[in-house]
Order: sequence, then C-alpha cells, then structure tokens
Amino acid sequence: MTLTRQFNPAAWQPEIEMVRFDLANGLTLFVLPDKRLPILSLQIHYKVGSRHELSGVTGISHLFEHMMFRGTETLGPEEFSRILQAKGGEINAFTTKDHTSYFENLPSEHLELGLQLEADRLKNLKLDDETFQPERQVVISERKLRSVDSPFGLVLEELFSAAYTQHPYQWPVIGWNQDLQRMTLEDCRKYYSEHYHPGNMTIVISGDAEPQAVRDLVEKYFGDIPPPGLPPAPRVVEPPQRGERRVIFKKVSQVEAFFAGFHTVGLDHPDIYPLNLLTLIMSGGKSSRFYQEFVRPGKAVEVSLELASPPWAAQDPDILILVAIAAPGQPLTELEESIWNEVNRVLSDGVTPEELARAKKLMRAQGARSLAHNFFRGLLVGLFHMKTGDAGQVNRLLASYEQVTAEDINRVARQYLREDNRTVVILKPVSPEESQRLGELA
Repeated sequence: MTLTRQFNPAAWQPEIEMVRFDLANGLTLFVLPDKRLPILSLQIHYKVGSRHELSGVTGISHLFEHMMFRGTETLGPEEFSRILQAKGGEINAFTTKDHTSYFENLPSEHLELGLQLEADRLKNLKLDDETFQPERQVVISERKLRSVDSPFGLVLEELFSAAYTQHPYQWPVIGWNQDLQRMTLEDCRKYYSEHYHPGNMTIVISGDAEPQAVRDLVEKYFGDIPPPGLPPAPRVVEPPQRGERRVIFKKVSQVEAFFAGFHTVGLDHPDIYPLNLLTLIMSGGKSSRFYQEFVRPGKAVEVSLELASPPWAAQDPDILILVAIAAPGQPLTELEESIWNEVNRVLSDGVTPEELARAKKLMRAQGARSLAHNFFRGLLVGLFHMKTGDAGQVNRLLASYEQVTAEDINRVARQYLREDNRTVVILKPVSPEESQRLGELA
C-alpha cells in the first residue's frame, strides 16, 4: 500500500514569533526571539530609498549608505565596522528603491555594543567635506563600474526611464551621473535631517534575545532622539500605459539583446504571488519554457522573466522584466518574434498543473533555505512592515504561494503581459568609432 501525504504549508512554515514595541518618538522595534544559538541579526531599516529623492539629487540615498560608515564625532572612518568585526560580527548595508538597511550579524552578547554604535552614527554622524567629497567620488566610480561599463547596466536604466514617466522608479538607485557630480554637502545635510530619524526607522532583532530586555536597550540608546515632525512624502502614482513604447539603445556590444518591461504590482498586492510563480514557470531552471524553447536549442544565450519576490518586491507597482540575449548569428528580430509567440501561447492556452506544481516546489525550496537564517527572518518582518504596514504577512508567505491556482496565473498573464502595457529597449551593437560619434556614456 502506498501512503500519500498531503502537503501542509502551515506545518512546513512554523509561525515566526514577533514582539512589537512602539517608542514615544515614533521608532518601531520588532524582536524575533530564537534561543537555539547564541547569535542574532541586528537590523536598522530606514524608510528612505531612491523613490524619496527628487530630480537633481538622485543617488543621495545610496550615497548616505556610504556616509554612514565614514565616522562620527567619536569614531573615525570605518572604525564602526572594525569594532564589530573584532567581536565576530558581519556588517553591511544596502539601498533599494524603497529603503536603506544596515545590519550586523553578531554574537548575542554584543547586542548592546551594536545598538550603542548604531545610535552614535544616527546622532553624531560626521558630515563635512572631508567625508563627503571622497565618498561622492567613490559613488561616481561605482556608477561607472555598475552601469556604464557593464554590458547591460545602461540598457536597464533606459528601460526604467521609458517605462515610468512620472514615478521616481524611473531613475536608478545609484543616481544619475550629473546629479552625483553637482551634489553638495548642504544637500546631504538637509536630506539627512529629513529622513534619518526615529519616526522613519524600524529596528529588527532576530535571534538570541529577550524582548523586554531588548526594548529597554533600544529605549536607552534611541529613546531620547526626537523626530523632526515632518509630513510624510506625497505618494506618486504612475498613470496606466496606453500603448507599447520602444527605444533603440546603441552601444559597443558583442551581442544583440532586448529588454522588455511590463507594469505589474507592488508587494502589498495579492497578484505578486502568481506573478512570481509565472516567472518560475517561464524561466526557472532548465525545465522551464524559455530554456527549453530558446536556450537549449541554441537560439539564445539567455531568455528570462524576472520580478522581485517578497520581501524584495517594490512597495509601489514594479515592472516585470523579460531579458533576451540572442545567440551569435541569430537575428534579434526573429528571436523577439518567437518569444512573443511563446508569450502569446501562455496567454491563450495557460499553464499546466504540472508546471504550477514544479514552480511551487521551487519556491518552497527557496523559502526553506532562507527561513533557516535569523538574517532573512528579520528582513521579512522589517521589509513587510515598512512597505505594507503588516509584518504579519511573513507568516502567510508560503500559504500565499500554495493558494495560487493555474487560473490565477493565467489571469495575471493576460492582465499584465499585454502589448499595450509593454516597454521594449533594443540593444543595437555599434563599433567603437560610431559609439564615440554618438557621445560619451555617463
């Protein structure tokens, strides 16, 4: 006799225990106790990313990520990192469209030291030309490396610039070169005072920690910092796209390629789950549709469908990106036509139960690896809270994927993968001489 066990997502994903505290100055604290090992992840999430910037100072959020390591009135440059690394800590930070996050994964016995150092750089960050000018040049060089000199960095920037006409997602997190070049120290001081304050931050501590003791420590080091009392930034809504947009981008390149973007949804929309499963069906691994149809027979180097998954999904409606890199000798026009034929086949025929089951299995495997770590559990809670206001969604994450039906995927495919909702950027290779005649890349 063969026994079949029914999969139970609730049993697979144990509920993440979270204790929330709200300080009088507006700071939000989440403690996720886990006593299995004497380690924890201390995370400081500031609700400020490139979407909070204005034209003329793009890239300033990412620049501040750098500035936060450049020292305070009491600590020298990089001394923050050296102190915690000497205690066995792992330190880093990242900036996105919606937030800037700093974290230390460290032995739990050094939690107070981590909080003390974080409070010091919030209260006493050194903002002068000695710290500002070198870091601005570092970011300018980073932009050149990540965008200008990379094979597809500028193509992606062109895609977002064309897809968004009003929303600040239209500019890159790293910023425009001309904005970085003319940014001033006074710009930074103003931006810092407006966005780096308790009312705009969420602290998450995940791991070996006792909630009330953590709350007392956070109150000790952050409780006396007043919020500035500024009104919330107005929300910008991108108007619906009313027809396909096409851009030709000429650049020295060894390959032909095109990037297409479709306006979809943000993290707080239920369609984010069927859309993510659709990306796995189309390009998740060697058994996916795009791999079997285009990569395996040698028609393309890569064909993929990409959309950030929770908690990385954007707060406001993001674009789902189709990337197609033609194989040598394969005309891009023929490849593009074949890809749209394959997309249209999904729109007309839908996906199969077997494809959906495989996509859910891949998502479960990814989740199992991630949820084993204090760091990722902390990110889930912090980012869901900041972007949606509902940290409890983390405990419904797997169930949200499991509840998706084939019809849900067919519906979102038809709703979002429409030609009128599509922006396409064609990468057209040119010679170095022609590239030079077109002007400098920046």
